[in-house]
Amino acid sequence: MTTRTAPGPRERLLEAAQRLTYSHGMGVGVDALLKEANVARRSLYEHFGGKDGLIAEVLRRSTAEDEAAYHQAMEAAGDDPRARLLGVFDGIAVAIDRPDFRGCRYLAADLALTDPDHPGHAITRAYRMRVQQLLEHELLALGHPHVMAAAGQLLLLIDGALAAGVTRPATHPAASARQLAGHVLDARPAAA
Repeated sequence: MTTRTAPGPRERLLEAAQRLTYSHGMGVGVDALLKEANVARRSLYEHFGGKDGLIAEVLRRSTAEDEAAYHQAMEAAGDDPRARLLGVFDGIAVAIDRPDFRGCRYLAADLALTDPDHPGHAITRAYRMRVQQLLEHELLALGHPHVMAAAGQLLLLIDGALAAGVTRPATHPAASARQLAGHVLDARPAAA
């Protein structure tokens, strides 16, 4: 029989910050984070150097979970690259339908973190690059004639669906984005 140890202050801060920054935004106060995590202010500075470090670590931690969700949506769609790419939008539709959906954490972070040198920006950029590379991989397998441009267009549709999922969920933005993605995927090479 194994005994479970309660999470330490670092983990409690991460869990609290991940929840609160998603539900209340990046502007959530330090006092609220400390109270939710049930830790002393000193723990924040010892483990993360301050709120900026905590936010950066929350974003880094979230990217792994969200990248796994993209892979899961693609795998659920099967082996066909076109179906896998469209499956991303099916996964987004499921996410939007959740009662706790608050949009894209990375778009929200980029908008809320006004300091262009905040470490969170580098994490959101790297995350988007990895998602774009995932899309490019499938587009290559599909034999798409304009892989990089199409991946950029799909990423724009993903961002738009996630944003509209917060502001106008009744319009079914993921379904609309999926339909537009089908047009991107069906592009043919330009005539020589």
